Amino acid sequence: MALNKKPLALMLASLTLSNAALADTGAAPEQTMSTVTVTGAAETGYRPTAASTATKIEAPLRDIPQTVNVVPLELLRDQGANSLQDVLKTVPGIGLSTGDGQRDQVTIRGFSAISDQFVDGMRDDALYFRDLSNIEQVEVVKGPASVLYGRGSSGGMINRITKKPGMDRSEVSVQAGSWGQKRGEFDLARNLSERGVAFRVTGAVEDSDSYRNQQFLKREALAPSLQFKLSPDTLLLLQAEYLHDKRLTDFGIPSYLGRAVDVAPGTYYGAANAKDFDYSESRVHAFGFTLDHRINQQFSIRNAFRHYDYSLDRNNTLVGSVNETAKTATLTRGNVARDEDGYTNQTELTQRADLAGMQHQVLYGVEFGKQNKDQLVRSQANVATVSLFNPVAPVVPFTAGGAPTANNLGIFKVGSAYVQDLVTMSPQWKALAGVRYDKFEQETVERRVGVASVARTDRNWSPRAGLVYQPDTAQSYYASFSRSFQPSGEGFALAVNNADIAPEITKNKEIGAKYDLFEGRASAGISLFQLTRTNMKSSDPVTNKLIPLGTQRTSGLELTFSGDLGAGWQAWSAYSYLDASMLASIAKDDGQPVQGKRPTLTPKHSANLWVSKALAGHFGVGGGLNYVGDRFANPGNTVVLPGFVTADAMAYYRDRGIDLTLNVMNLLDKAYIVAGHGSSKNLNLPGAPRSVRLTARYRF
Repeated sequence: MALNKKPLALMLASLTLSNAALADTGAAPEQTMSTVTVTGAAETGYRPTAASTATKIEAPLRDIPQTVNVVPLELLRDQGANSLQDVLKTVPGIGLSTGDGQRDQVTIRGFSAISDQFVDGMRDDALYFRDLSNIEQVEVVKGPASVLYGRGSSGGMINRITKKPGMDRSEVSVQAGSWGQKRGEFDLARNLSERGVAFRVTGAVEDSDSYRNQQFLKREALAPSLQFKLSPDTLLLLQAEYLHDKRLTDFGIPSYLGRAVDVAPGTYYGAANAKDFDYSESRVHAFGFTLDHRINQQFSIRNAFRHYDYSLDRNNTLVGSVNETAKTATLTRGNVARDEDGYTNQTELTQRADLAGMQHQVLYGVEFGKQNKDQLVRSQANVATVSLFNPVAPVVPFTAGGAPTANNLGIFKVGSAYVQDLVTMSPQWKALAGVRYDKFEQETVERRVGVASVARTDRNWSPRAGLVYQPDTAQSYYASFSRSFQPSGEGFALAVNNADIAPEITKNKEIGAKYDLFEGRASAGISLFQLTRTNMKSSDPVTNKLIPLGTQRTSGLELTFSGDLGAGWQAWSAYSYLDASMLASIAKDDGQPVQGKRPTLTPKHSANLWVSKALAGHFGVGGGLNYVGDRFANPGNTVVLPGFVTADAMAYYRDRGIDLTLNVMNLLDKAYIVAGHGSSKNLNLPGAPRSVRLTARYRF
């Protein structure tokens, strides 16, 4: 129990400090959110001054009746974050998944967010690991976001805000760390204002090994962007992106007697010569434009377009089953080839108006898009058997035997219209209301003999409504309701067993409070919520047919505090309590009914605290704790991933454009399981032992 109380005590201490400061806080200046087109700005500490995801219109975060977590670049650099997983572990209510060893994947408030990735407000649901070299900040909207973004987002959605032209500062960095980690980044930006032109080019190269045996990472990223000021009221932004990522396809370790196997964290249950047999190689090409035009003082219009092309060559060997009596693990061989392309186009008109004595900010939008997702999947069970506690990597066939388990083309088309109004009824009262209509068409063209092609079309309304009360400029209290829909395919190919099932529906009820503290230098928040997802699909244990039976609910509490405490101190802290349960289901897993069980990868308690201090002589230090409570690895809740606390530390020297930062992760060398698969008890990823990372950055 002591393990649970320490992070909670730290969190409560932070909020006590926040409330004490609230009484002395003067009128804090309201912060305005930019539109999705963000031009980049100087670092603002741990409390970002802008966010765009929740509303897509200019509005302070305190006016938004929904939880929005914004993770800024300065925090990411202080903590030494190198992956989206590193970013999201700082966000309350997030559960980490292995993502099949080939993609970023998390749960939000107990619900999978596998298809809820966005970049600058545009859907980015391809299955790959993102790079941070082009990221200004990461914004997480909690609860359904279908009112602006369409299908998905039960627990929330993740939006990466990219670095954009508009500044005259460049930088290069090199990084070296434990297990042969080597990474270089560059960010070249110039603003030729006299010509109405600005450009920015970011990129990264990485070549690293890992604490996991046979793991490797080779990565290149490049993202150029160019901005033209066509007139005093018109801006055109052009963007492109390229990413190549090749690494070991790592599914982690199996379980034994209700826990992950007690082996060294590097132990690998896969093929010999895994570099050539167990790898995932992905490539992403993307390009797009954003055209912003201010028509007059009342109206402005924006058109944004993004096209992407994604390919994946995945080959893997993983644990298919465990014989606990014989203490052996049987391995399964798999090959996955994916080729995708798609586009999204959004047109949005923003209006400012005074009607009936009230101020309105109205957003009118339409969105059209299409995705083609081609996949070929092979799987072969029982390719080898290894010792459970001392596996010796076997020689396996490169291509899994037998007929493909999937060979099809998934076609997705979306057409939607939406409207949203942020109303200032009085200095103390505001309201936010919106609704979106989606027509979502899914079609799967099958190539396997005897397997039928299928199609369906869903039409759905997604509403959101909230009320905000602000007794003064430092306090904001709100209540809201929102709803989203999750169609049968959503981000994957529609199949015969789910083509006749209506979309799942998620409803969110939330109340909360947001505080501006220390004259606007810091903020605190509290939210109470209840998320219910109905019509969830389950497998009939007799016929193995998917049927629409299942209800999952998460009730919870989130607390946050971040910002500048004065005298060189900065803090970031969060706590989450999630009471999640599968209320109704006929499904079984590992011999146990799923009904009444806790959703996988969802800790009841989680918390994190990070504090930094600027010292004299251009030096600084920082450190923090990350706590994750017990999670279940599988829907039947027969395997527990124990809770853990890790500690990190940081020290830096910064002067005249030179930045040297030393990070030590898992300072106390804690053994723990950082992530699970979410549907299998035998695919659990050990966390990294103590590691060191040194970053040298030069600005010019």
